[in-house]
This record gives sequence, structure tokens and C-alpha cells, in this order.
Amino acid sequence: MTYTTNYYDVFRRQGLFIDKIFKGAKPGDLPVQQPTKFDLVINLKTAMSLGLTVPLTLQVAADEVIE
Repeated sequence: MTYTTNYYDVFRRQGLFIDKIFKGAKPGDLPVQQPTKFDLVINLKTAMSLGLTVPLTLQVAADEVIE
């Protein structure tokens, strides 16, 4: 199980930064941004192999469940 940044959002933000740099902005003048979107991913196969039970409520709340 992991709670991690949404990489698609991070890559989209990188594209916006690159666009600003190509348009003449100095990289040092651009503000530092932190991720705002996070994903909860649960790997049920690994949980089962470790003998763990993941509650159904947690599975429903997850953004992605790997079976």
C-alpha cells in the first residue's frame, strides 16, 4: 500500500514550467511547487501473500487496487 503523488499531475506541472522557461522566465525566479494531488494504491496480491487482510472500506477509498 502506498500514498504517493499523482505522477500525471507532476508531469503536467513540469510541462508548464518548461513552457515558462522557453518563453523567457529565469528558472531561479519560478516558485517552488509542491504536489497537490495524491493517490492511494493498494496491492491486494502482496497483502494476501503476507497474510494481511485489507478492509473493504479501505479498498473502496483507494484510487487504485491491484489484484
